[in-house]
Amino acid sequence: MSIFARPHYTSEVTDFINQMKKDKPQLEAQQLAGRALLWDKQVNYEVQADSEQARVAQQPYVYQTHN
Repeated sequence: MSIFARPHYTSEVTDFINQMKKDKPQLEAQQLAGRALLWDKQVNYEVQADSEQARVAQQPYVYQTHN
């Protein structure tokens, strides 16, 4: 056993999260649904490659006009 191990210790934050999960069993499913809504997207690599090829290089000084 490690000298740093605390076998019966849980932090207040861990206790809070465990209690919240116990009080709201749907919480984890809601988190996964939110993640799927914002982050888990299918990437169309063909469209991504087309947009990268169509990108126009920015001028070194963007406010300079070509008169």
